[in-house]
Amino acid sequence: MAERLAVDGDELGRFMQMLSKSTDSLRGVRKALSEATITGLGTDDLDSACEEFQEDWKYGSQEIGKQTEDLAEIIGKSRDSYREVDKALEAALKKAGDGNRGGNKGGNGSNGGGKK
Repeated sequence: MAERLAVDGDELGRFMQMLSKSTDSLRGVRKALSEATITGLGTDDLDSACEEFQEDWKYGSQEIGKQTEDLAEIIGKSRDSYREVDKALEAALKKAGDGNRGGNKGGNGSNGGGKK
């Protein structure tokens, strides 16, 4: 069962880097799109449709970028929490193992129930 509880902190870190690169890429696309001229592509209707698309794309890509940043932050916190729990569990198991080695000196098999 323990093998199913494994968390790869390095893989979470790589995923966070990938999300960060995606956010940077979206910023680059938004910048390039904002510098593109809309007028003069064709008819007034086409120019208007292109302007609306650019506004929608800007809003949508900004929202995706924000959510990507939020997701990267959440993953980072989760990774840190898993590491803390892993260290605490390791320390608790070590302490329990050390206690079992020195704590059973009597060896009489009594369960301490109080009956004589």
